Amino acid sequence: MKLFLKIVLTITFLTNPVFAETFMDALKRAYDTNPELNAEREIINISEQELKISKGSYLPTITLSGSKSDEDTEKLTNRDGSNATITDVNPSTKSIVITQTLIDFGRGAEFKKSKIGIKLAKAKLLKKEQEILYKSVETYTGLISANEKLKINRSNVNLLDRQVETDRIRLERGNISLSDVAQSESSLAGAQAKLIQAENDFLTSKLNYENVIGKLNDPELLDKSSIIELSLPNELNSAIEISKKNNPDLIIAQLEYEQSKKDTASARSDLAPSATLSFDRSKTDDLSTTYDEREKDTLKATVTWPFFSGGKNIASLRKNQSLELQKNLLFDNMTLKNQTDVASAWSNYQSNKSLLNSVRAQVNAAEIANEGIMAEYNSGSDRTTLEVIQSNSLLLNAQISLADSERNYILSQFNLLKSVGLLNSDHLKIR
Repeated sequence: MKLFLKIVLTITFLTNPVFAETFMDALKRAYDTNPELNAEREIINISEQELKISKGSYLPTITLSGSKSDEDTEKLTNRDGSNATITDVNPSTKSIVITQTLIDFGRGAEFKKSKIGIKLAKAKLLKKEQEILYKSVETYTGLISANEKLKINRSNVNLLDRQVETDRIRLERGNISLSDVAQSESSLAGAQAKLIQAENDFLTSKLNYENVIGKLNDPELLDKSSIIELSLPNELNSAIEISKKNNPDLIIAQLEYEQSKKDTASARSDLAPSATLSFDRSKTDDLSTTYDEREKDTLKATVTWPFFSGGKNIASLRKNQSLELQKNLLFDNMTLKNQTDVASAWSNYQSNKSLLNSVRAQVNAAEIANEGIMAEYNSGSDRTTLEVIQSNSLLLNAQISLADSERNYILSQFNLLKSVGLLNSDHLKIR
């Protein structure tokens, strides 16, 4: 009894779907560990530090300095020409300087640009997130499809191998000709070649999976049934409207245009005056024999106006104005491209959905036809070897088409989701 329970528990452990690599498990693993995505996350940290640097322009700067020296002088000459002897003079100086920028039109533009930079970094992270998640969908479905095709081709080789053996027996009995056997053998050789290709495709798909998602010991652990059915927009116009708010490419183009405007404002500020206020307190000890200590306070206001700089500032302004115009044109172009991409993704989704239903019907019809032809052939009817081979070939092609169509339909769903900007961890709830 104990042995029986042990066997049952072992079988349960090995077959329990909990241990399968579900579709969402794979997406989450890629989201958490993909190096490209992690590298993009660091850019947000960089942008946040750049914002802090820009904030520093609004705060005063405080500089502390000090010096001390040791002078051993035996003879000095006073101003009246008399001599004085001083030994072991130790002069020291301490100072504190506080400087505050009062007027600088460029610092406001730089600060605003840095704030936009954080939004831009987040938008680029979303873009990279969409790319990695879509790659994950491609590799997950690609490995499942490659595994299915491998099984289909392997089954076809086994079937044709049995067909060759049957035909050889029928040849010995005089029921078929040598050419019939040759047709079977030729078909088997072709199927074996396709099997080799399917094996290579499977290995490539497995490597792609591990590069994008991570290590996978057993592809059989992938759970095709775990692939979720997405909630997608009901119509094209709705999809386009969603994309206007969420597509990261569109958001990036808009933010880059906003940054270019701040660059223009910063370049224009280089032609404007700036003003600073500084306070300097210094203290000097043991300067001479006349006095031992001196303190000095200096309050200074400085106005700077770059009246002429060889035309560099003007050229810089015009350069940034041209860049601003370029970014505006790119944003307008991206707006149009976004609509085209969404429409294309929508059309592709609809066509793949219809195609999948047609291919399923094709496979069903091919299976029924092949069963009938095989039964008639084995019963000794007038069915020829060529007809059997053709029937097997039609069924094989239909099964391969079904594997491709199922994958293409899944990919078209996620591509549509990607085009509208919703292929992210928040929408898929994988965080």
